[in-house]
Amino acid sequence: QVQLVESGGGLVQPGGSLRLSCAASGSIFRLNAMGWYRQAPGKQREFVASATVGGSTNYADSVKGRFTISADNAKNTVYLQMNSLKPEDTAVYSCNAVVMSERGEVFVYWGQGTQVTVSS
Repeated sequence: QVQLVESGGGLVQPGGSLRLSCAASGSIFRLNAMGWYRQAPGKQREFVASATVGGSTNYADSVKGRFTISADNAKNTVYLQMNSLKPEDTAVYSCNAVVMSERGEVFVYWGQGTQVTVSS
């Protein structure tokens, strides 16, 4: 089993910044990628950003230029630096990890989520 623990959420004013962290632990044979998703009240969960262990990153159009995803592969940790936050960024942010087992099976694990609220 793999556990993901997010931290760094909170309340911030519009235009402010927050940095989220997500640490993966447990039975990790090979970590392929980690990413961030968010779900606002009354809306479906949406993709925010992802990073592979090879260094490739991908972003949703709504956060490009404002959010930066980075990873510390040695710590199995991914970060999301969020700048120029807007009220519409308010959501529960969850991270996921794509993990390969020794048998070549691929599993996706999810964290519990951390609340980000952007409001004046």
